[in-house]
Amino acid sequence: MMEGSVPHLAANLLATTAIALSAAWGACALWYRASHETPLKVLSAALWSAFAFGVLGALWQGRAILGLATYGIGFLGLLVWWCRLRPSNDRIWADDVAQMTTGTVSGNIVNLQNVRNFAWRTNSDYTQRWETRSYELDRLDSVDMIMSYWTGRMIAHMLISFGFHGGGYVAFSVEVRREKRQGFSEVGGFFKEFELSVIAADERDVIRVRTNVRGEDAFLYRLVMPAAAMRSLFLGYVEQANRLVRAPRFYNTITVNCTTLVFHMMKRIAGGLPMSYRVLLSGYMPEYVYSIGHLDSRYSLAQLRERGHITERAKRADLSATFSEDIRLGVPSINGH
Repeated sequence: MMEGSVPHLAANLLATTAIALSAAWGACALWYRASHETPLKVLSAALWSAFAFGVLGALWQGRAILGLATYGIGFLGLLVWWCRLRPSNDRIWADDVAQMTTGTVSGNIVNLQNVRNFAWRTNSDYTQRWETRSYELDRLDSVDMIMSYWTGRMIAHMLISFGFHGGGYVAFSVEVRREKRQGFSEVGGFFKEFELSVIAADERDVIRVRTNVRGEDAFLYRLVMPAAAMRSLFLGYVEQANRLVRAPRFYNTITVNCTTLVFHMMKRIAGGLPMSYRVLLSGYMPEYVYSIGHLDSRYSLAQLRERGHITERAKRADLSATFSEDIRLGVPSINGH
């Protein structure tokens, strides 16, 4: 073997790995963000991939400096384009996220605009209703966490529902804001494909659509929180919803989703909450919340999970006027609520 060939080979392999990984990222970025039209998606990703293969060819044919310089310029241009992408609230949105919840606080009264209360028959057949509702903060007496699973145990959608003495429930959901005819993609969530939205909704809408219409499996856990923390979390949702109206954000599958936003709001309230993989793997959020003392310690987590399994109760309650009360039958109460 010629002297110097081993370091040369190692350098080429290292450069090849770096180019391959960055080129794969670039192809995904172009696929998910260059266009909504499939032919343009294919064309942009294919041209970028061909460019990367050309650079690799030059690298292994002894023209490393030319190849690396060319790729560096091309990748820099891609990064400039990527960094210039901005989230927007001005698109033609899917019906279920077409409106954004906003709230105003006047003393003890919180007025919420655009509370979703759809009547779902199927996932594509529904009656749209967006309502204005008012809530009295001094009547807030419970906070529940609802976890809805659709594939395995690791990933779930989290809802936080607030109960008011004599005034029903309102659930907040951090939603992927999709455009019309745009489906959800976990991978696309890494590539600025979706915006973020906070939706306040009637429980019979936001829970029932998941259990009765989409076939998801849902569990309800009552949170142990002092009254001041309940109010702070409720107002935190209102503040976050208002902020997204003023300054839109991109959704991210890992870092900006339904659990991470709640974690940051809870951290502001409680302070000093430890970070955990269970915050990122949202399906394990009940284990995390139990470990930090915000679930009923009179029962094991397995018992709370069994008693809080609301899927079948939601199906039986269906269009009942007492849907919220029906799904809580058998769920251990806290402080009489």
